[in-house]
Amino acid sequence: MIDATEVRAWLGAFAGEIAANRNLLTQLDAAIGDADHGINLDRGLTEVVAALDDLADASPGVLLKTTGMTLVRTVGGASGPLYGTFFLRMSAAVGDAEALDPARFAAALRAGLDGVVARGRAQAGDKTMYDALAPACDALDDAFAARLDLATAVQRAAAAADTGRDATTPMLARKGRASYLGERSVGHQDPGATSSALLVSTLARVLGAGTMR
Repeated sequence: MIDATEVRAWLGAFAGEIAANRNLLTQLDAAIGDADHGINLDRGLTEVVAALDDLADASPGVLLKTTGMTLVRTVGGASGPLYGTFFLRMSAAVGDAEALDPARFAAALRAGLDGVVARGRAQAGDKTMYDALAPACDALDDAFAARLDLATAVQRAAAAADTGRDATTPMLARKGRASYLGERSVGHQDPGATSSALLVSTLARVLGAGTMR
C-alpha cells in the first residue's frame, strides 16, 4: 500500500531533483521557451516542501492538494497551472484514503495526466510534458495488468518517461511558447518533458525502495 509517508517522500525527492537540475531545465527552456522552467519549478517546489512540513499528519490527498495549490500560486508561466492541475486531479482521485493499493495509485496518476490534457490540450507528439507522462502512465497500467510487482512496474514507468522525454528532441513543437519557433524548435529536448521524467523517476526510486523495507 502507498500511504502518506511514500507520497511525502516522493514530493520531497522530486523537489530535490528539480533543485539539482535547475540549471539544466533552465538551459533547455532558454533554447525554446522563456528560460525560466527550472527557476520557476525550483521556487515553487521549495514552497511546497515548506508547506508540507506544516502538515505532519496529513493524508495523501491533502498532501497532493496542498502541492497543487502551492504550485498554482507560486509558479509562473504554463508550468504552475499544468503541474498544479496534475496534483489537484491526483488529490481528487485519491480522496480521503489513508493508503492506496498500486492500481488505485496508478489511476490517480492517470487522473493527473487527464488534468494536464484538459488544461493544456496537449496530445502525443506536441513536444510537451505529455510526451513523458503519458507513456509512463501507459507502462504502469500495462505492468499492473500483467500482475508485475510494484518495484518493476514503477521502473518500467520511469523508463517509458525517459524514452518519451528523449523522443521530444526531434519533434516540432505544436504547443506553448516553443511552437512560435516553428522548425527552430526541432533538435531541442523539451524542458517540460524533462521535468516530468524526473517526476516519474523519483516516484520509481521512492516506491521501489519502499518495497524493499
